[in-house]
Amino acid sequence: MFKALVVTKDAESGKTAASVQELTLDDLPAGEVTVSVEFSTVNYKDGLCIGPGGGLVRNYPHVPGIDFAGTVEASDDPRYAPGDKVVLTGWRVGEAHWGGYSQKARVKADWLVPLPDGLDSRQAMAVGTAGLTAMLSVMALEDHGLKPGQGPVLVTGAAGGVGSVATAILASLGHEVAGVTGRPETADYLRELGATQIVAREDINETTKRPLEAEAWSGCVDAVGGAMLARVLGQMKYGASVAAVGLAGGAGLPATVIPFLLRGVNLLGIDSVMQPYDNRLRAWQRIAKDLPMAKLDAMVHPAGLQDLPQLGADILAGQIKGRVVVDVNS
Repeated sequence: MFKALVVTKDAESGKTAASVQELTLDDLPAGEVTVSVEFSTVNYKDGLCIGPGGGLVRNYPHVPGIDFAGTVEASDDPRYAPGDKVVLTGWRVGEAHWGGYSQKARVKADWLVPLPDGLDSRQAMAVGTAGLTAMLSVMALEDHGLKPGQGPVLVTGAAGGVGSVATAILASLGHEVAGVTGRPETADYLRELGATQIVAREDINETTKRPLEAEAWSGCVDAVGGAMLARVLGQMKYGASVAAVGLAGGAGLPATVIPFLLRGVNLLGIDSVMQPYDNRLRAWQRIAKDLPMAKLDAMVHPAGLQDLPQLGADILAGQIKGRVVVDVNS
């Protein structure tokens, strides 16, 4: 027997409920590799899957948790053997397939990545899907010419999961970082991560009739979308790029094509769910090398399985700062 957070749905009312339950290995879905899970995290998608209505879930009962790290317990795939340390993000695990809010998980071997040297499983989940997405964003900006010394890099939603890790990575690489936040109380936190400038959300979270403003940013990691992204596009330096990773501010984009045509601005879409294995592995290796672990530890808030229903509601309400690391065995 092992414990897991299980979301169930009442057939008559359609209401969902999440609770910690005991399961057996026979309950797990099909897959080549069984993992003894050690840590998971809390992401926006997790909040949707835990909360009322079930969000992204289609089949019940369901175990959420879109990422996890742990130790291989059994494997039918020669790439992995018992005792191997592994990490999983994406592939709709925790949405369409049972995920990491469980002491055991069974998944396809193709979905796993070996835990890189220099990271333990707790640190890997302090990074998690949010941190992987942040690193993929930084890599995309670098691939399009971003280098230290070109001017400040803007990070929107800077106190959130993606934004926190992006801020720490960019600062560690030698970039000036300007962090956008709507919570003034997070300013000191962002400065500790390496931000040299704090931008109030209300100063940048509205559209303007002017398609171009003064050139301010050499790059941007945007976790907000919507009107803020539209505004930022008109503030980018010539040839600069924006890595778009989220839509906390809405899926619409009330922008013009002028920044693309007159300044050669690039809008880069960042997907971490279906990211190819080689790039996923490259990103994890870069994380182990370029993310300062002391700053990573400062982002972490510990939790257990029993805390997840409340944490799911908190992240949907924008009330979580940094990274929540869930010890599924606590």
